[in-house]
Amino acid sequence: MTDTIQEPRASEAAEESRVRPGGKTLALTRIALSLVFLWPALDKTFGLGYATPSGQAWIDGKSPTSGYLMGQEGTFGSLFSGMSGNALVDVLFIGGMAAVGVALLLGIGMRLAAFGATCLMGMLYLSAMPLANNPVMDEHLVYVVLAIALAASRAGDTLGFGAKWGDLGLVRSMPWLK
Repeated sequence: MTDTIQEPRASEAAEESRVRPGGKTLALTRIALSLVFLWPALDKTFGLGYATPSGQAWIDGKSPTSGYLMGQEGTFGSLFSGMSGNALVDVLFIGGMAAVGVALLLGIGMRLAAFGATCLMGMLYLSAMPLANNPVMDEHLVYVVLAIALAASRAGDTLGFGAKWGDLGLVRSMPWLK
């Protein structure tokens, strides 16, 4: 019986930096999803004239949540309309949308971004109950599943700063920050 010499394995760092199959596609998907979160934050803050008309923006003193939440009449309509116009809800909504969008765009804090996306989109899903076109699924749940899949696949490492973010001492000591 002869001993065989095994080839040395690639270092973990080299393996981590290698682009995974589908990595660029997932990275582009991550960047596209970031715009789903960033755009409403920008439009509702500055009234860019799309969903939020000029003069009706948050910087104009208007509530970014009142228009949508006041119009909800479904199962949880009274709960969500009661939240509309609340300054804390406005800050959490716009801040959350912006933070999730920036994290996805940069590819950092993907676990936190997936958690934030789940909270935000889960609330929007519940606010729309019952669903008009499909009794179970709508785009909000698709965004939740997509954000979780992007975090699980480490999509922030490709075309993003996820790998460098993960090397930070604070992030290594608190893996939930990945």
